[in-house]
Amino acid sequence: MFHFEPLGTTLNNHLTYDRFIAWREQHIPQKNLVLILSFFVGAFASCAAQLLKMMIHGIHHLVEHHLIEQAHWWYLITPMIGITLAGLFVKYVVKDDISHGITKILYAISQRKSIIKIHNTWSSLVGSALTIGFGGSVGAEAPIVLTGAAIGSNLAKLFRLDQKTMMLMIGCGAAGAIGGIFQAPIAGLVFTLEVLMMDLTMTRMAPLLISSVTATAISFMVNGQEAMFPLTHSEPFFVERLPWYIILGVMCGLVSLYFTRGMNRLEQLFKHKVQNTWLKFLVGGSVLGLLLFLFPPLYGEGYDVIKQLINGDSVSAIANSPFEVLGTHSWVLVGYFVAILLFKIFASVATNGGGGVGGIFAPSLFMGAITGFICARLMNIIGIGVPEANFALAGMSGLMAGVMHAPLTGIFLIAELTGGYHLFMPLMAVAVVSYLTIKIFEPHSLYAMRLAQKGELLTHNKDRSVLTLMKMENVLETDLRTLNPEMTLGELVKVIAQSNRNIFPVVDAEGKLLGILLLDEVRNIMFQPRLYNRFTVKQLMNSPQAILTDSMPMGKVMEIFEDTGAWNLPVVNEQKCYLGFVSKSKIFNSYRHVLMHFSEE
Repeated sequence: MFHFEPLGTTLNNHLTYDRFIAWREQHIPQKNLVLILSFFVGAFASCAAQLLKMMIHGIHHLVEHHLIEQAHWWYLITPMIGITLAGLFVKYVVKDDISHGITKILYAISQRKSIIKIHNTWSSLVGSALTIGFGGSVGAEAPIVLTGAAIGSNLAKLFRLDQKTMMLMIGCGAAGAIGGIFQAPIAGLVFTLEVLMMDLTMTRMAPLLISSVTATAISFMVNGQEAMFPLTHSEPFFVERLPWYIILGVMCGLVSLYFTRGMNRLEQLFKHKVQNTWLKFLVGGSVLGLLLFLFPPLYGEGYDVIKQLINGDSVSAIANSPFEVLGTHSWVLVGYFVAILLFKIFASVATNGGGGVGGIFAPSLFMGAITGFICARLMNIIGIGVPEANFALAGMSGLMAGVMHAPLTGIFLIAELTGGYHLFMPLMAVAVVSYLTIKIFEPHSLYAMRLAQKGELLTHNKDRSVLTLMKMENVLETDLRTLNPEMTLGELVKVIAQSNRNIFPVVDAEGKLLGILLLDEVRNIMFQPRLYNRFTVKQLMNSPQAILTDSMPMGKVMEIFEDTGAWNLPVVNEQKCYLGFVSKSKIFNSYRHVLMHFSEE
């Protein structure tokens, strides 16, 4: 028998939902709704951050106290367990790629109308908890930022808000996630503006601040108000040391370049060389396990090592490692930390490439603290005399500014993480110099470079951002009459008489574009009936000045229009089949429409 109750229930639910949306539109102005939603987005993002922290620390405590403390060789096994569990969870439960969280947010903003899949509100939490809890050498911040952004996107979608507002809600989720996990409200706001590339306007500022402050307040209530990395051995800043901080900034920029290019190339190598899922688990887990066995500081996020370095306790980092027998001489420590600096990207790529889930926030902070320590220790060896704790602190700011191309985020985040507000000057110097150094070699951050290469990245450049938001299908003109190459001039004249366009694509029987025919090219012979059977379309057609593809980004399309001076160009698919034409005037009209929509503030 058929049961109609579920269908009726579904219809009633839809009607109730529609009435609710109608009531909201009538009684709650959108500006007020955005402020209300920004509060809830920040609260939910912070709660997700606290949950992720609890899951990671719980798994980590279980693994460390029941396995690793009993036998050091467990370092060889636990990472593979975590990577395998996370990989199986992603493959069989999520059934979607959840890696590269920040890149996914940027892609959603620029290419998916700010829509993020609903499973991202929880899937990254589970995946990263399994990965990092068992020793994965990555950070939890990118997964929680993706989670916060997904919460914002789906709440906006629930209330049927427009794309511009959904983009703002994604920013609120990201700001809340940073504020919640780092207890850094200003860094949450600045990160959204710098890394997610949202324009700073007053209508956007208030919701972002509400989300960030709300998330931070909840984090304070759960964890207390002590800084995440409290300083105990820092020294005041003296302007005489500014040149040494500038040197550190250059060094951080170069290490950021190594981090960015090394991570990108190793990820591509791992992706193309290791195809089988189980082989990925084995290779990633084995490489990571071996590195953790040799260099225990690579275990997990590495925050314990950061605390040691910024508080002058570098010796503790070498304890319990196979290199402990070499002693704690300055050169031994420098060599040990240089090795950790070099191998950190291998550990991170092995983690994510093997099937784990994590981000590069924590690795950036970790490598920054080590870079600062190495630089300071080398200066002290040659007799310059600089505070190693301060340099480790500033190095964190420098690496974050360089890797993420976000100097303000680096400055404010490190100040808020450590409470080191009295060291703003060295933080600013190192962050700015590091950023300027890497910009010489890399125009985009590690997050953005994958999308930038495809022309799919939104930037602070208004023209480029508007072109990125435009899609080929929205400007494609399909009302042109196609011609067969074997048509005679007489048959062509009949087609021209029935058409209101002056350009005609010529296609073969399979629909592939052969050329184009312009009305101006045949105007002088089309009124001579004696020539109607003498010429065919194949003889009269010309090659177009350029051919566009349907997957081509609009920025590239405009470059081709400018280079060729054309006003109309044909579009084909990957099989070279004709799809339609794009005109420069249609692009300009669409450009004005998109620009007006995103400039209404």
